[in-house]
Amino acid sequence: MKILLVITGLGMGGAEHVVVNLADNLVSRGNQVKIAYLTGEPVVLPSNPDVEVFSVGFNSSKDLFKAYFRLRAFVKKFRPDVVHSHMFHANLISRLLRLTLSFSRLISTAHNTNEGGKLRMLAYRLTDYLADISTNVTDEAVAAFIQKGAVKHDRMVSITNGIDVNKFHFDPEKSIEKRAELGVNNEKVILAVGRLNEQKDYGNLLNAVALLKQKRQDFKVFIVGDGPLKAELLELVANLDIESYIEFLGIQRDVPELMAACDTFVLSSAWEGFGLVVAEAMSCERVVVATDCGGVAEVVGSCGILVEPKNHKALAQAIGESLELNDSAKAKLGAEARQRINEKFSLDANVEAYCKLYAQTDFTKL
Repeated sequence: MKILLVITGLGMGGAEHVVVNLADNLVSRGNQVKIAYLTGEPVVLPSNPDVEVFSVGFNSSKDLFKAYFRLRAFVKKFRPDVVHSHMFHANLISRLLRLTLSFSRLISTAHNTNEGGKLRMLAYRLTDYLADISTNVTDEAVAAFIQKGAVKHDRMVSITNGIDVNKFHFDPEKSIEKRAELGVNNEKVILAVGRLNEQKDYGNLLNAVALLKQKRQDFKVFIVGDGPLKAELLELVANLDIESYIEFLGIQRDVPELMAACDTFVLSSAWEGFGLVVAEAMSCERVVVATDCGGVAEVVGSCGILVEPKNHKALAQAIGESLELNDSAKAKLGAEARQRINEKFSLDANVEAYCKLYAQTDFTKL
């Protein structure tokens, strides 16, 4: 099968990792796969050299016309059996291609409960008929799109993200090495991973750290990622007088090793679709503290600590509780977390679900 994956960009986000992992797995199953991305510089790339990666060159609104026809020409030449688009801009432009170009199948995937305001939801609704079917990453995310009027109840299905459990696992030797690289000795290591943007609500985490340091000082927080709020967050760190507790690591390519090195993984988001990094940390057998937003609760189950979003007091308390767990309790919770990911959110299960959808002929029977 010839499959074209279209995505808005190939930065360090969860959706981007999902797409490149999907591409690699699809190729290993004998499919011919290409990725087209609209904007930005590629940071996350497939590991299989047989996956061609194509830049559409949509860097500003003035590029729209040119980008549309570059993508159209690429699709026309490749003649894919399936076009599978991911994220708002890629979903929209892929749908609009069908106004001027015939191709056999289009699947649109959203990756969040919140992909923008009312105008974006209207755009989704008006172009829905151009896609064969849409998917989202959790049942709650699907329900949110239906509630916002972006799709009808029978036009979007849930396919959860998949984790490469062979890549994300606990390695005690690498944990020791990474902790030495980070310069920590007996301190508790807290890790957060994600773009420095409004969604991830790092202000919530920083305010929680300011409360936590009043009760204990034996910890260090490492934040992986970059984004538009970095300067604002650095200012908040200074204002809260927590410089000695926080270190921004920027974009890192050794996230599995960093996860293995931490004692507690924290997600402080205001909203999420799936919470891929939470599942990755669980696969690494880490204790997870996360805000109960979007589909995060579907991922965590009873294998972590959930708190309400935008409540730094509750977040501080939960992080403190996680650091108080003894080794036996942490090992038990970590083992249960990895088992849950293996059973419910493996990469193989994710790819199987998409392959079944690619082969579907009657989408009214989903």
